[in-house]
Amino acid sequence: MAKKKHKKTLVEQILDKADIAHIGMEINALEGEKPDNVLEDDIYKTLALIGNNTGPVIGIIPITQHLSYKKLATASGNKKVAMIPLKDLQKTTGYIHGANNPVGIWQTKKFPIFIDTIAQDKEFMIVSAGEVGKSIQINPQELANFVNAEFADLIE
Repeated sequence: MAKKKHKKTLVEQILDKADIAHIGMEINALEGEKPDNVLEDDIYKTLALIGNNTGPVIGIIPITQHLSYKKLATASGNKKVAMIPLKDLQKTTGYIHGANNPVGIWQTKKFPIFIDTIAQDKEFMIVSAGEVGKSIQINPQELANFVNAEFADLIE
């Protein structure tokens, strides 16, 4: 029986076109599903917030950590930030809960993106590929360069 072909997400197609190395993966972090060889600390969540000065802002942190709103506000030039309400998420970012990803958001919205500094020391990080259950493994610095992200201390 032939192996089922991996259907690439739009995010993977964008990265392919830009010649950025990545690996497509089937991970549903919302359900706690991950391959045995993947550590939870390697999986990152893409959080969409709204700042009082900048409007939407994106924070990327390990799924095992909690975002410091105060630190993200400071890094992004806001006095305060708050999570975008779930009912407004898709119309703001273009993605549903669990599918937000820095590549797609940057390509379509150009929102400021901040990645926690802990990722700088890693060989790779895993972020959503734009669909629930689909992720990409990518070098943090290459991702940051591609989406114009800044590294900042974002964890509580």
